[in-house]
Amino acid sequence: MLPAVDHTAPAILELGLLLLLAALAGKASRAIGLPAVIGYLLVGVLVSPFTPGYVANREQLSILADVGVVLLLFEVGIEINPLRLAREGRRLLLLAPLQVAVTWILSAAACIALGMASAGAALIGLSIAMSSSVVVVNITRSRRRTTNRITDEELLGWSVIQDLVGVSAALVLVVVLGIGGRSGLVAVGGVIAFVVLAAVAAFLLPWLLRRLQAEHDLFLLVSVASGLLLAGVGSRYFGIPLALAAFVAGLAITESPVAAEARQRLLPFRDLFAVMFFVALGTVIDPNTLPQALPWLVAFLAMVVVGKVLVVWIMARFGRLGARTLQLAVGLGQVGEFSYVLGAIALSARLITPQVSSGLVGAVVVSIAASSILVRIAHRPNSREPATVQ
Repeated sequence: MLPAVDHTAPAILELGLLLLLAALAGKASRAIGLPAVIGYLLVGVLVSPFTPGYVANREQLSILADVGVVLLLFEVGIEINPLRLAREGRRLLLLAPLQVAVTWILSAAACIALGMASAGAALIGLSIAMSSSVVVVNITRSRRRTTNRITDEELLGWSVIQDLVGVSAALVLVVVLGIGGRSGLVAVGGVIAFVVLAAVAAFLLPWLLRRLQAEHDLFLLVSVASGLLLAGVGSRYFGIPLALAAFVAGLAITESPVAAEARQRLLPFRDLFAVMFFVALGTVIDPNTLPQALPWLVAFLAMVVVGKVLVVWIMARFGRLGARTLQLAVGLGQVGEFSYVLGAIALSARLITPQVSSGLVGAVVVSIAASSILVRIAHRPNSREPATVQ
């Protein structure tokens, strides 16, 4: 017993230290007007093997980060309600997928023009087309926000549709590119089998959760277990990337009457593990590679501005949405968790170089910080229109 305690005590100590540092860094980031995510990333950089001083156990961080991204994307999947979107966001159902397609094509073409292989360009282009659901939620809930209710709703709706379209496209890419070493036929079979499994879960899980609704502890356990189990099975046996499988698992129960309660119960755990995901993301940032990655970083930021912010602004303006068009475009003007996941898939399949990967991670950090600040100043209320700061 004692040797086991001696072995695990340093890991527990390190976890507590990292969470405390992340909390302090997140608070400091918010104090200067930045999202807390930037503080979490900086903590990761400080404890990475690429900077002097203390080095965190990356294997332990990796496990916690995987759990974090699974719960994060599982919860995002639960939040998506396709029927409600069809009723309330008909224009968004046209504009958001069109934006993903246009940004994807423009960014992939730019990557190919810069010398990237077409397979890697396809994945990176898709990653540029998607925004960060975490950042968008933070923008709409910030006490310093200047957005109005309609802009908040359309930011969230656009981001949710991006996720839905992007994950579908990513699953197709995984099959087409044969990522994971599987033949196209086997990969297609794996996707179909996982979709069938998710459909079965969509029938069984709500039935089970309804019967456990009064037993809060069991309801929470089954909610978390179902997300982890479906994601793990999809990744282990059907060749679906872990994060994408988690998102589909969330979609499996989104139409359930208990979906909203399941999401609320998951939020504290999602937030805790999501912090570790962003800390772990910070540990892969190697400042020494930044000079080599800088051209890609600048290129990716240019793709975000021209291929996404400008495209969203044009579509929102001519699509006659009720949102403030500039705030909507700037609020979606970042790359985030899905972008990192797709970049990691491309790097593990050797479709991109480490310099490209570092440039993408750098673009995640810079674009999150920039969009979080600029969205607040993209609209200045006049004397007749008070700010909606809360």
